[in-house]
Amino acid sequence: MRAYLLLLIVLALAGCASHPPPLPSHALPAAGSPLTRQVERLAAGQPAGHSGFRLLPHSNDAFGARAEMIRAAHTSLDIQYYILHDGLSTRALVAELIDAADRGVRVRLLLDDTASDGGDYRIATLAAHPNIQIRVFNPLHLGRSTGVTRAVGRLLHLSQQHRRMHNKLMLADSQLAIVGGRNLGDEYFDADQRLNFTDIDLLAVGPVAGQLAQSFDQYWNHSLSVPIQHFLWRPSRPSRLERVRQQLEHYLAKARREDGPLYRRLMSYQRQPRLQQWFRELIWAPGEALWDAPDKVTADGRPARELLLTTRLAPALRSVKRELTLVSAYFVPTDNGVDFLAGRAEAGVDVRVLTNSLEATDVPAVHGGYAPYRRELLERGVRLYELRRQPDERPSYSFFGESESSLHSKAAIFDRKQVFIGSLNFDPRSVLWNTEVGVLVQSPALADEVQRLTAQGMAPAVSYEVRLVRLDGRKVLAWVAEDNGRRHMLLREPGGLWRRINAWLTDIIGLEHML
Repeated sequence: MRAYLLLLIVLALAGCASHPPPLPSHALPAAGSPLTRQVERLAAGQPAGHSGFRLLPHSNDAFGARAEMIRAAHTSLDIQYYILHDGLSTRALVAELIDAADRGVRVRLLLDDTASDGGDYRIATLAAHPNIQIRVFNPLHLGRSTGVTRAVGRLLHLSQQHRRMHNKLMLADSQLAIVGGRNLGDEYFDADQRLNFTDIDLLAVGPVAGQLAQSFDQYWNHSLSVPIQHFLWRPSRPSRLERVRQQLEHYLAKARREDGPLYRRLMSYQRQPRLQQWFRELIWAPGEALWDAPDKVTADGRPARELLLTTRLAPALRSVKRELTLVSAYFVPTDNGVDFLAGRAEAGVDVRVLTNSLEATDVPAVHGGYAPYRRELLERGVRLYELRRQPDERPSYSFFGESESSLHSKAAIFDRKQVFIGSLNFDPRSVLWNTEVGVLVQSPALADEVQRLTAQGMAPAVSYEVRLVRLDGRKVLAWVAEDNGRRHMLLREPGGLWRRINAWLTDIIGLEHML
């Protein structure tokens, strides 16, 4: 009996057999592809070295752009994401990916290992296609078989397993890129009635897309990127892929019948493609792709500064003279961040931060890391705005604190001359532990557009402005809002009891450096 139990434990913990390291691969030359020729025509009248950019702030555009760029790919698709959730939007994109692979496009899909939890065989089915390759980043090698053994395995290797690839990137023919805050899942494309993330992406063509292709290659060929087949007891068969094709077709047909309005909205790109219109609306400007070196994840302790995206972003932050606006779903400034932001404010810079309120955040624990810094930031001249849960939404009481609406955007605007858009939150987790990617663009026009969208998000009907007010001889925090056209002030922080407990525990335990 003991031997039998031991065998079961070994089988549960076994995650992979011995495999040779995968062969490296790199971005394919796309010279002569229709997409490449079009980008070259668009760039012909622009200054040398400039790239073209267009914001994708609306969920339907963000989804349609991804689907259309898959359709436009002729040579390669390189896709890198932190989260991949099942749902209508994801299955529609997977169907497009299979179609692209069928017409000869090489597809490389790189997922953080958290995206494959419990789904190795399901995800690996796509890799049965000869033109689709799938790798997982920083995988758990033992204990992948069950949720319990995965949890134990991660706890036993916490120093490595809490470091994740948070990058969000999609590339077609190394000529067309989408970078920003959205993962892949219905909640990122307004297709989930239970949860919706407010987010922003950036469509980019030209030299900056080539730079992003270099970043993808660095991650794809890193020792932490492991082919998903290495974690299978048996390889995926082409027959299984054929069943997946049939299941996708059946699923999408059923969604068309039973959820017509949502299906028609998501699939509007099929009837009314907009990629050519977006190409005509590109803003051309100097741009630079910034990313963390993947070696950041393997660093012993805190990674070296030269490995960090924020080291390359720092000159833009330090150069601000008049106005600095930060948009961060998760904002934990730390003492150093407070000193920097407050120092800029005290030097006359208008510093504004938009983040989630306690009632709107999907991770109340992060709010617990942010809240203790509010008073000092406000006292020293930084202005704080917190996205509200909209009045028609019901509160949520799940253990993880998910709400129906939550800010997920990440952006920074410098003197309305430069703008950074990517996956980077302004918190220790993004700066030190997770890897990130984004684009810094020197364009007053693009910066103004992001500033305008941010101002809409800071409006009192949408967000609280947190202020310090005097009450009974002492200064207290207050939340200024507007409902039905009338301003009012709350002296108690909006948010349910369970959210307060989550945030309070984080502050008491001192988890700030992990957030």
